Amino acid sequence: MEANQFKPTMKTRLESFFLQSKRVWLLLKKPSMEEFKAIAGVSAIGILALGAIGFIIADLIKLIGKVF
Repeated sequence: MEANQFKPTMKTRLESFFLQSKRVWLLLKKPSMEEFKAIAGVSAIGILALGAIGFIIADLIKLIGKVF
């Protein structure tokens, strides 16, 4: 590591983070009802898929436990 390299302090890192967060916050917009329904539907499908996978894995573990 060179002696003249700048290592950011915690304060400068936090300032940078807050400036970037502010920039993103200013670009945000409220989703339309159509966008909201699409996002909610995709999220619901994902949650159901994960639940089904967990249920299948739990049943397989129970089945394997009974066999052995």
